[in-house]
Formats: sequence, C-alpha cells, structure tokens
Amino acid sequence: MKEDIKKLMAGIVEREADALRNIPVTDAYADAIDLIVEHVGRRGGKLVTSGMGKAGQIAMNIATTFSSTGTPAVFLHPSEAQHGDLGVMQPDDLLLLLSNSGKTREIVELVELARAMNPDVPVIVITGDGDSLLAREGNVTLLTGGAPEVCPLGLTPTTSTTMMTVMGDVLVVGTMREIGFSREEYAKRHHGGYLGQKSRR
Repeated sequence: MKEDIKKLMAGIVEREADALRNIPVTDAYADAIDLIVEHVGRRGGKLVTSGMGKAGQIAMNIATTFSSTGTPAVFLHPSEAQHGDLGVMQPDDLLLLLSNSGKTREIVELVELARAMNPDVPVIVITGDGDSLLAREGNVTLLTGGAPEVCPLGLTPTTSTTMMTVMGDVLVVGTMREIGFSREEYAKRHHGGYLGQKSRR
C-alpha cells in the first residue's frame, strides 16, 4: 500500500511538473502586466478576478496575493455578480477571468455584463482552450497548454488549477517588479503573523 502511494505520488508530481514546463511562454504575460500596472497602478482602478468552482478558488487566491503585494484586487463570484455584486466594479478596473474550458457560462456572461457597464473594461483570460468563446473575448489571453488532468477520471480540476496558480504567480511577481514593490511596503500590509515580523526585520 505505501509503495503504491509513493508511486502514485511520484507519477502525479512528474505529470504536473511536465504540464508546468509546457505552459506557453509568450509576450502576452508582459501585455497582461502592462494592463494591470496601467489600470491599477496609474489610473487607480483595481483588479477584479473571477472564476467558477475550483478555478474560482484559484482566482480568489490570486486576488489576495495581488492585494498583499501592492496591487488592490478583489474576487467577484460570477453568479453573485448577476445578483448585484457587479456593482463592485468601477471605472478603470480590469478583469482577470479563469476558466479551463473557456466555456463556463457564468464567466462568459460576466464579460457581457461588465462591458454593459463599461464597454472599455480590459479582460485578461486564463484558459486551456485558445479557440473558446472566452479566449476570443479577452484583450489578453494566457493559455495553460491544455495538459490533461491527473484525476483518474480526467475530470476533476487538478493539473489545470496547478497551472493557473503558477500563471497567477507570474503575473503577481511581474507586477511587483514593475511597480518596484518594496519590503517596507510589504510590511505595511502585513501587521501580524510570521511574515509580518519577518518583513520588518
């Protein structure tokens, strides 16, 4: 049993590592970071992230990481957006939308709803399908590469959410570099816990 689990773990780690190594590295990341810096850093807007289900959990994590590193961001649940929460959006905000299929109904509808409020709102998309409707709606589209899920059913978001997490990290770190985010600024946002103490040493 233990040996089986060790083999399973080794196989999953290798497959997910391969998926990460095969994420397309393109100029689109620089374009996405430029949009974030322009709309949040220069115009005073915020980054609004969204996704449904497991992708939504990754979108929420990306928003909190951006907020803690000098770029104000919020997570907007795509279903709640249709019941009034879309009101969180303001001029100069931009969207970062996650959907592995690029077909998630609530996310596709969110683009339409957001553009009804602000026709010029920029949309950054992270998806596994470059031919999907959502990919075509993006001002900037970042592709995961579409590696299969490690789930034995090939259904549960596993590999795809790992790739989305790393792609979000690239956007966060790239934005931090562009805005010159400092240790001192980090400390202002982390008053408690180990990281807060470490940032003030």
